[in-house]
Parts: sequence; C-alpha cells; structure tokens
Amino acid sequence: MDKKTVFSGIQATSNQHLGNYLGAIKNWVEMQKQYDNYFCVVDLHTVTVPQDPDTLRANIREVAGLLFAAGIDEDNSTVFIQSHVKAHSELAWLLNCITPMGWLHRMTQFKEKSEKAKDEVSVGLFDYPVLQAADILLYDTNLVPVGEDQKQHVELCRDIAQRFNYRYGEVFVLPDAYIPPVGGRVMGLSNPDKKMSKSEEKKDDSIFLLDAPDQIRAKIKKATTDSHREIKFDEKRSGVNNLLTIYQLVTEKTRDQIEDHFAGKSYKDLKEQLAEAVIETLEPLQQRYRELTGEKGYLEAMLNRGAKRAEARAETKLRQVYEKIGLR
Repeated sequence: MDKKTVFSGIQATSNQHLGNYLGAIKNWVEMQKQYDNYFCVVDLHTVTVPQDPDTLRANIREVAGLLFAAGIDEDNSTVFIQSHVKAHSELAWLLNCITPMGWLHRMTQFKEKSEKAKDEVSVGLFDYPVLQAADILLYDTNLVPVGEDQKQHVELCRDIAQRFNYRYGEVFVLPDAYIPPVGGRVMGLSNPDKKMSKSEEKKDDSIFLLDAPDQIRAKIKKATTDSHREIKFDEKRSGVNNLLTIYQLVTEKTRDQIEDHFAGKSYKDLKEQLAEAVIETLEPLQQRYRELTGEKGYLEAMLNRGAKRAEARAETKLRQVYEKIGLR
C-alpha cells in the first residue's frame, strides 16, 4: 500500500527551542519512515510580520540546518524552503478566491496577534491560514502534525478543500491533524502556565537548541517549582509537572519509573538530573548542526534537491486546480 503523506511547516525564526524539538521535530524524525514526508521552512509565513532581511536569511539557514541535524533524512523526507516552490503562493491566491472572509475572522490566533499589532497588522497575517491550507493541500496530505493551538488551522484547511471540491469536483484530499499524545505543549521554565517561547525577552523561559551546556544548567536551575516536597506528575502543580514531562520526553522513561526514581529526592536533584539529560539529548544535534553548516554549500545543495522533489509534486496538483477552475 502507498504510504500516507505527512506535511508540516516550521517558521523561519531563530531561537528554535526544546518545546519545538520535543513537541514537533522529534516526532517528525520518529515517524518519517512510516510516511511520505514533506517538511517545509515556511519563510513566506514568517514575513507576515516585519523581518530584517539579513537576519531572515540567517534564520532560514539555521532552521533548515536544525531539521537535518535533528535526524530528518533525505532518503525518507523532503525538506525544502517554502518560497523556493512557487506553487504555494499561486495556490494560496486561488484558494483566497473561494474562502469567505468570515472564516478567517474566526481564527483565534489572528485575533490574539492582531490585538498586539493593532493598526500595524498586515493583510498577510490575516490571510496566513489560507497560505497554510495551500501548503498542506498541494501534497495530498493525510496527516498534519501540529500543536493544539494549530488544530483550528487544519480544520479551516479541510473546510476550504471541501468547498473547492464541492464547487469544482474532487481535487483535494481532506487532511487530519495529528497531535502527539505527550509533548504537544512543552511549557516555559519560568512561567509553566504558558508554552515555551522563542521570545528574546524571555530567554530564561526557554532552552534553545543551540544553547551551551552551562546555559542549560543555569536556566533549569532557575525554573519555577512550588513549596511541596513530593516529586510527582500533577497538572495542578504546573512547574514540577512541566519539568517531569520534559524529563520523560528526553529519557523516554515511564511516569512510574520517573516517580520511583525521584522518590525521596529534592527539587535540586530533579533539576540537576534534568539538565544533564537535556544536555545529553542536544549534544549530537548540536554537533551535527556544526558539521552541516560548517561546509560551504552543503546545506544549500540538500535544500535544492528537496525543492526540486517538492516542486514536481506541487506543480502536478496546481495544474489540476487550474484545469478545474477553467484557467487552462
């Protein structure tokens, strides 16, 4: 039987953190042999908010390098830069022409982001979910690995696909969101009631994938806990629960094993052992990243190969759309 297709995108921003890795990238690596995978650095989504051009170029390269360094393999997955496959932009425009504005006004992420930006919010940010739908639909995607906060976008993608199929005939596969059972929401170290953040202003809240060992130890040492003594999983104790969840994800031990291991021990023990487990997890990724980015042109060649594979499939779908609409 043909493999099902997985598509997922990652923003071209610096400070990819442990939450991104444990909640998304690690799952991509583990499931890549089971599926036909398309992993995309979504630089067109990134420019829906202002970006410095030189910084953006560096961030695109960093994010792509981290994907390969984490274990995404060219033999099992297609990794590419969104703007290098023009079909994404073309299909987004065509989908704009059948998507009611009311659907986009209901998107909670736009509401949250536009509240902060006020009059500076761009049309691109408003239209972000339609471009995301184009990303997904171009590849006959069956599964979209996302966090809980992106599930609404996949549901909108299905609505757009159904509307198109009803109006023009069957063209698009209806995708389903895939949310990992554990690790979908890795919370911040200093504020465990909110997701781990990429924000420069909250550096101590997050462990970044390229952090040095001493930085990791210092951040985890300052992580929020509580006044209790018992170390156990308890969602009502968000700080300790978050540290234990991270420990579970990096060690792959069961909850019972972890609670038994830390029985009678202190928060100091938990933090020290968690720090060393995280350092051990990230060390091979960081080493591979240095190798990939240290050789001029090596990473770019990998991305060019990925873009050619993605373009071949995307253009086939785009031609079908043009024909159905009557533009060919």
